[in-house]
Amino acid sequence: MSHLADNKLTLRRDGFTFKQFFVAHDRCAMKVGTDGILLGAWAPVSSTSRILDIGSGSGLLALMLAQRSEPHVRVDAVELDSAASQQAKENMAASPWADRVTVYAEDIVDFAAMRSTDYSLIVSNPPYFPPGIACGSAEREQARYTTSLTHEALLHCAHQLLMSEGLFCVVLPVQVAEHFIPLAQQHNWYVRQQLCVSEQEGRSAHRVLLALSRQEKVCVHASLAIRDAAKRYSSDFQQLTKDFYLFM
Repeated sequence: MSHLADNKLTLRRDGFTFKQFFVAHDRCAMKVGTDGILLGAWAPVSSTSRILDIGSGSGLLALMLAQRSEPHVRVDAVELDSAASQQAKENMAASPWADRVTVYAEDIVDFAAMRSTDYSLIVSNPPYFPPGIACGSAEREQARYTTSLTHEALLHCAHQLLMSEGLFCVVLPVQVAEHFIPLAQQHNWYVRQQLCVSEQEGRSAHRVLLALSRQEKVCVHASLAIRDAAKRYSSDFQQLTKDFYLFM
């Protein structure tokens, strides 16, 4: 236990330390959190040829997917906010995958208009709140609210950029997913995989991870509790995230 405590004391406070990389996020509106870590650990990467992270923020998802994918796979990250995109670039440069991860400081709508459909996996931890109570900064509002990127626009951009057999993966609050799924279906998306996540065993799900496809196939449903009945990290959560969390 003393060795573990000593390690914790040496961790940098301006970001999040993973087993193979560090994510600085002090200049990003949205910090590293469980939602992003779940999505980065869960999104299917087998047979992936090129990956896109929409609204990358600090670059968390791009880095996690670079770690999980084969060495030949290219990862692109698009982030509109200039401070966040610059920090993401620095995080990429300091990582073991600097040679195959690229950050673009652009609006995803403009990015999609200029590129071909060559991504086999697209991921996003998107804004999900409608306009409401101010967050205290324009950057944080951009990261949390759908005013700068509506879900309809996000689905359209992903449709433009994804290969016909590819997957588009997102993480959303349960209540938001209830509206997002029918909207996606209206735009010719099909739910291929769905993971319902609860904070603790026995509680209702609070987050949903979705893998959307343009091909209609049977959807695989699953569930995961972050903590067990004794409030310890569950074995399922540990198995999913063990390649990333330092002390897992």
